[in-house]
Amino acid sequence: MKLSGAEMVVKSLEAEGVDTTFGIPGGTVIPLFDSFYDSSIRQILTRHEQAAAHAADGYSRASGRVGVCVATSGPGATNLVTGIATASRDSIPIVAVTGQVSTQVIGTDYFQEADILGITLPIVKHSMQVRRASGVAEAIKSAFIIAQTGRPGPVLVDVPLDVQREKDEWSYPQNVTFRGYNPDPVEDLTDLDKAVCLLREAARPVIVTGGGVIAAEASAELLTLAEKLQIPVITSLMGKGSFPDSNPLCLGLVGMHGHAAANHAVIEADVILAVGTRFSDRSTGKVDTYAPRARVIHIDRDPAEIDKTIGTTVWLLGDAARVLKVLGDVVDAKSAALRKPWLERIAKWREDEPTPRIAEDGMIKPWQVLDALNDVSRENVQITTEVGQHQMWAALYLNVDRPRRFMTSGGLGTMGFGFPAAMGAAMARPDLQTVCIAGDGSFLMNAQELDTCARFNIPVKVFILNNSCLGMVRQWQELFYDQRYSNTLYPRDPDFVKLSESLGVNAFRVEKPEAVRGAIDRALETPGPVVVDFKIPQCEKVFPMVPPGAGIEEMILPKRSSL
Repeated sequence: MKLSGAEMVVKSLEAEGVDTTFGIPGGTVIPLFDSFYDSSIRQILTRHEQAAAHAADGYSRASGRVGVCVATSGPGATNLVTGIATASRDSIPIVAVTGQVSTQVIGTDYFQEADILGITLPIVKHSMQVRRASGVAEAIKSAFIIAQTGRPGPVLVDVPLDVQREKDEWSYPQNVTFRGYNPDPVEDLTDLDKAVCLLREAARPVIVTGGGVIAAEASAELLTLAEKLQIPVITSLMGKGSFPDSNPLCLGLVGMHGHAAANHAVIEADVILAVGTRFSDRSTGKVDTYAPRARVIHIDRDPAEIDKTIGTTVWLLGDAARVLKVLGDVVDAKSAALRKPWLERIAKWREDEPTPRIAEDGMIKPWQVLDALNDVSRENVQITTEVGQHQMWAALYLNVDRPRRFMTSGGLGTMGFGFPAAMGAAMARPDLQTVCIAGDGSFLMNAQELDTCARFNIPVKVFILNNSCLGMVRQWQELFYDQRYSNTLYPRDPDFVKLSESLGVNAFRVEKPEAVRGAIDRALETPGPVVVDFKIPQCEKVFPMVPPGAGIEEMILPKRSSL
């Protein structure tokens, strides 16, 4: 069967089971979008290509499948870059399909030409430019295999205009192979016995989990092992949801803004079992003082992460679900009795942690919004966040009991991520309520997507914790820059209600603590997208906080009179 290159792209995406794409048409993808016209794939026309990339990312995080975004050449393709980099840093599988000027004019500075392969080279897992229509099917198949095998990541496929128009015979390959790339997971459990011995003898062990646990669908195995051995679990930002927050063994977030008990546990631990985490600087603080008493067992599927930041005593290479199961099958549950004094000590830390819920000035506190959201069933809500103070408050205080229910930009810290990612998550999981926790600064970076939500009736509920400033930077300026608030305080506030309503989205403002719970109920019960503008104090800060360049043992704790 002869098809055009553009038709081949669409047929290939259909063959991969793609049901939704996000993007914007342009001159070099008109044939591609014309082919989409007759496809069953839903096209979500965003208002900016960056939002399309984030939406594909959110779709992937929520579903576990590959997200797809589409953009034209030049500025359309370059607008995807931030979203591709965000997915890359968090190991999220997306496929970006970009148009390109015709092959015969590539390299001539033709109108809307940009070397998108060169531009994205450091931030993609792989990229390719298709030079003949006969290569389209293999390129798309390759992109999907590479994106979701091994350590997941973004792949870019660049399709010139003349290739989209060219016709050739089409058939979709069942599989493809690549020189130098073996997608089968590498496994090395040579030191399994050493790991078992360390865990058996540990009196003060902790498990540190990262996003790799979620990517490997290893949460059940993690829960089984932790409960069998009675080992407390702490999570990186990307690991939130990998272990139930409601479980008594869960200590929550660790690191720069981690719970005091979690940070204390790392400092005092004699063994750390790290699973699917890269020991980011936000989790470790000053590396030289991280876990000074601990021997480290590191489980990861990517050998490049072993000993990259934190030196290990034992490492186990492989798929986290399988390695945790093997480990759980061979360890002896009798050693759990050794941990009773350790768990009692941790319980005391948690009891003494200075985070009282005190609302002393009649204004809405962030925890009041998050506590009210916690009252909603954990079974039917998925949450995305923007980046800033609100992100840390959400990570600290939201209760998340399942993987893929908390989605945030961890590695790159991308403001503007949360709202479009929520659109993608809502399209991937229409059976769940989708909530985006946002700050006023981050939300405005992709607020144009309110129109997208209105046009497609995407039921994202946006809760803005509005402090009329760039809150996290302002916090640093208050604590470390002598309160010199350079370019962080806004002289005027946007009217988020009017903005939302002008773009077709229901919205309302909340200024009193007693109205918080009713506002959340109202938003969740209202069909379609909703924006709620919660006014919070500008001076509100995120604690605990580890000062820049310090170790986690130097964390600043909140005063007992405020959050």
